[in-house]
Amino acid sequence: MAASSKSTVVLKAVKKIAVQFCPFESNVRSTREFLVMVGSEKVRSTNMKCEVTTVVKHDKSEPVVDITYMDGERLVMKGAKLTTGEMMSEFQSRCLAKDPQAKAGAKK
Repeated sequence: MAASSKSTVVLKAVKKIAVQFCPFESNVRSTREFLVMVGSEKVRSTNMKCEVTTVVKHDKSEPVVDITYMDGERLVMKGAKLTTGEMMSEFQSRCLAKDPQAKAGAKK
C-alpha cells in the first residue's frame, strides 16, 4: 500500500464511514486504499458499532469518503486529489482530537 500508518487506526469516535467511488476511473486508488485500511478486521474491532458502507457506482462520479463522528461532526474527503496518506492523516488527527484515551495512548 502507498501509505503505511505508524499508529493504529481507532474508530472509537466514529459513528459511520460511507465510501463511494466508480472503480473504472483512474483517480480512485487512494479512496480504495483508505477503505481497505478502515475496513480491516483489526480496525473494525475498535468500534463494532461503527457502520462502514461502500457504494460502487458506474457513473464517472468523484470518489468521496464521508465520515460521521459520534458528536455529529462530519468530515467529507474528495479522494480524487488526495493521497491515501493525506486522507489517513486528517482522519486520524480528528479521531485523536475526539478521543481523550487515544491521545494518552499516542503520547506514550
